[in-house]
Amino acid sequence: MAKLCLYFQLHQPYRLRPFSVFELNRGLDYFALGSEQHDDNAAIFRKVAQKSYLPMLSLLLELVTIHPSFCFALSCSGVFLEQARAYQPEVIGLIQRLVDTDQVEILAESYYHSLASLYSPAEFAEQVKLHTALVEELFHFTPTVFRNTELIYANFIAEQVEQLGFAGMLTEAVDRYLGGRPRTQVFRSYTGKPLPLLLKHAQLSDDVAFRFSNKNWEEHPLTSEKYVHWLNNYYPEEYINLFMDFETFGEHQWEDTGIFEFFRHFVGRALHFDHHFVTPASVLEPLANHPKTLDSLPVYDVPDPISWADIDRDLTAWRGNSLQHDALRLVYSIEADVIKSGDRELLRDWRRVQTSDHFYYMCVKWSADGDVHKYFSPYDSPFEAYNRFSAVMVDLQDRVRLGKSK
Repeated sequence: MAKLCLYFQLHQPYRLRPFSVFELNRGLDYFALGSEQHDDNAAIFRKVAQKSYLPMLSLLLELVTIHPSFCFALSCSGVFLEQARAYQPEVIGLIQRLVDTDQVEILAESYYHSLASLYSPAEFAEQVKLHTALVEELFHFTPTVFRNTELIYANFIAEQVEQLGFAGMLTEAVDRYLGGRPRTQVFRSYTGKPLPLLLKHAQLSDDVAFRFSNKNWEEHPLTSEKYVHWLNNYYPEEYINLFMDFETFGEHQWEDTGIFEFFRHFVGRALHFDHHFVTPASVLEPLANHPKTLDSLPVYDVPDPISWADIDRDLTAWRGNSLQHDALRLVYSIEADVIKSGDRELLRDWRRVQTSDHFYYMCVKWSADGDVHKYFSPYDSPFEAYNRFSAVMVDLQDRVRLGKSK
């Protein structure tokens, strides 16, 4: 039976607090009002931890204990790990216990879940370095496989990742670049020195992540028996890459939908039918170390950036309108001056506003894509998101110009 590669993304941004032009140059925090009692980020993180992180991590720990052949990967942004350590340390403890089983892999990514790979190779490399250092500190684990923010990928990004020394990378399978080839094989990048790639199986991933509780879906209800029956249609040499947001479990799909029990039974049933769980490193590292084998893989040529977002799987979720383009311009136009300042607080705040979520909230799409964006946004409108972000950027620019810390 087919090989199953599971990976879950754990990420929470630092959301901007209400910040107006009347608060400029007063040394105020952009993300909280100075105390935990007025920190929306703390409240949100703890709420999601109770609904999703703690019960799902506990379930995963139970499953790796019961099934020694069950394995998977986690990708935890640096800003997620910061907040977990500050607001819900039990989350860190559970991930540590999972990693200690040697059945769980931690993936590399940019510390701030940023779009730096698109705008600044130097900043991208630094954020990846910071992320690896934090993962090593917390989990005594050195990532060897890379997962970019929102699975964003292009040939030029693969070149950056290869230069950073990673053994492989994960991304989205986009039909316009697959050319009719199955997404269940391992590919290689279209770069001078190729990287092996695993591509997300969007349909089977989204059946769980997005459609599981949709009563209008023709396959509802989704049972573990039905799901594994679909998996049984694949061959032993194929890789079914199930990539999804960790908050699928308990937050996007609430506990009363049966999502936790579905997952518990899915793992046991998949193993019963001889599906083999694999981690990205166990697949990609051997290929990276054998150039001849790597050269024989099919090429995934992606000249224009892709992602796992929205129907078109492109970047319009983050830079599809003038609001987003202006916000991104403001951020990266001050990069050289921020770095030159040597101001640690200024650098931290500048990196926190790089987090991709800030630009996602400014998306003005409509229809099904728009509904998803509205669900995830803390703002009443994309224009409110842009106005608040712009006020923060004015203050950041003044700090750069005046050379002031908070």
